[in-house]
Amino acid sequence: MWPAFLVATGADAVIGHLLPPAGASQTLFGAALLACAFNLLAVLLFSRPLGAAIRRYRPDLPRFVAKDYGGTTMLAIVSVALIAVGFAHRSTLDDNTRMLNDAIARAQAFIGDRAPDEFRRNLSVVDTYTIETGRAYRICVMSGDRLHSYCVVVRPNLPFARSVKFAGYESNSVFAQGFW
Repeated sequence: MWPAFLVATGADAVIGHLLPPAGASQTLFGAALLACAFNLLAVLLFSRPLGAAIRRYRPDLPRFVAKDYGGTTMLAIVSVALIAVGFAHRSTLDDNTRMLNDAIARAQAFIGDRAPDEFRRNLSVVDTYTIETGRAYRICVMSGDRLHSYCVVVRPNLPFARSVKFAGYESNSVFAQGFW
């Protein structure tokens, strides 16, 4: 079981790095720590009860062999669970990225149509602040002299005509600091 533990932990680290279960990304080291913790908990908590269940069907197996089978089975279950959670989370990340790109396109169309000329020149460079992921974004374009911002709030889930509103001239860095 312990050689399988090392292999499973390495494989789970790669899985966690490529398909993070939470957040937008995960380092290989962080994924390895998470995989090690999950695998260790699975082996410690479930190898003995699963080994006992295996011995019910195969009483000829020694206890330690059945326990190893149970622990190895749990390692495989953890790997499958990490893959499933990673794929489920990946679709959420893809949806959020699509929403953000849609919000940027709406903001650029609004700013390109209504903002003063000094802001329209820099329309390709936007600064985005996520107010609520997938629901509301604050998007700013800097003036040519980089001293002023023209900002809009975009709600991509609303119809296009009502989804963009002017939000002032404060940059997103000032907005993110709050009122205090």
